Amino acid sequence: MFPSIRTWLRQTKTAQADRSPWLRARQHLWAMAALFGLTWPLAAQARIEFGVSAASADATIGCMFPLAGRAAIYGRDSIAGMKLALADLAAEVKVGQVPRLRILVEDDRSKASVATRIAEQFIERDKVRFLCGVVSSGVAQAVSRVSRTRQVIMVGTDHASSRLTIEDFHRHYFRVSNDTWTSMAAGARFLAAAQKKDGWRRLAFIGPDYDYGHVAWRDLEQALAVLNVTHEVTAHLWPRLYEPDYTAYIARLKAAKPDIIVTALWGGDFIAFLKQALAAGLLEKSRLANFDTGGNYDVLASLGEQPPAGLILSARHHNNWPATARNRKFVNDFHRLEGRFPTYAAEGAYAGIIAIGRALATAGHHADNEKLIRVLEGMHLSLPEDPDGTVSHIDPETHQIVQAQAIGEVVADTAFAPARLMLGRWTVYRAEELQPPLDLVRSRRAKAGATDSIPGVRRPPRSTL
Repeated sequence: MFPSIRTWLRQTKTAQADRSPWLRARQHLWAMAALFGLTWPLAAQARIEFGVSAASADATIGCMFPLAGRAAIYGRDSIAGMKLALADLAAEVKVGQVPRLRILVEDDRSKASVATRIAEQFIERDKVRFLCGVVSSGVAQAVSRVSRTRQVIMVGTDHASSRLTIEDFHRHYFRVSNDTWTSMAAGARFLAAAQKKDGWRRLAFIGPDYDYGHVAWRDLEQALAVLNVTHEVTAHLWPRLYEPDYTAYIARLKAAKPDIIVTALWGGDFIAFLKQALAAGLLEKSRLANFDTGGNYDVLASLGEQPPAGLILSARHHNNWPATARNRKFVNDFHRLEGRFPTYAAEGAYAGIIAIGRALATAGHHADNEKLIRVLEGMHLSLPEDPDGTVSHIDPETHQIVQAQAIGEVVADTAFAPARLMLGRWTVYRAEELQPPLDLVRSRRAKAGATDSIPGVRRPPRSTL
């Protein structure tokens, strides 16, 4: 199997010492491509394949990510994260138990119809044992339906709508990154504490007009209700995904005069909205919070050198939190491989391959789906975003990973260039505080008519929020 990234770099450092920086960088990319069997596409829609060959694979994994357009950075970072996971599995799993994985990636173009076709082809043509990835929650719902119908395990690594693990739950779907409930539960706790300090009352929301945005709003409202946070909703706005101009929405937000604006815009959409909001003076009288995606590295790198006032941000992974050896290793390995720092998508994809690899190592390389599902339910994983003394685990009731979350404020920090700002002054919430209450899960499933639940599942007691 593959050596660890750190071992490989140490072995090649001496040989590269007398070469020019340009030549070293070029040869580094060639060597890494050879190491991982990576073939880069000539066009965005071409297939990317790495890992072992089809003939020697214990399992083939079919992944879908956007590889062009506004969200393409998440596809590229996910590929790099998966490569790092292959190396870490080889270094961490006992010799003889490391599964030989073949990974296929295709561009889903952020379209449900395209992703559905790709998923079916992965199953029919490539005989994949797992489906993986997906950035858009709307696209993920379509792929999840394929997973349910074809009874192929799907490991979601990026999309976040809690609908997938609550109303639309099925036994073949698992998610290994924080979902909208986790992020909004942390946000609700932050807002509850802020209200006690400054007495805010007026709240507005702006999110993309598809499942992710609407579910994020519902999760926030329900999480605030559990905590008995009294507030007045002055506006909730729904721009389309990839909206280029937020002028009209910003004008409506200014007219609504909220104390707090919560947004579920993400990626390039949030960056565009934030820049236009700052230029329009929206944050002069309102604070802006993005609890799920706003603290992503690409957002912070876009902010320049002066910390904007009034920003409250978090994300599903941070390059500078937690300050653990494992997180530092992951971020540094990614930087050595790609020459830049990762967005949160990289850690989600990394977690997906780690989960699949460890499930196969535990259940057996040729274990059937039922055994793999039993292993994944309740699996404990040590991941880069786990603070010291904590370990992520998969909730058997929802198949959603359970993790701590930190919310921060923008501060000057030049350690992750080209970003000049990062998050700091953290407020950290324990994983157990952020799970949805069981009665809420069952109520939402009952209202949706969900039937694919797990009878008899037991899990540890949790907080009321």
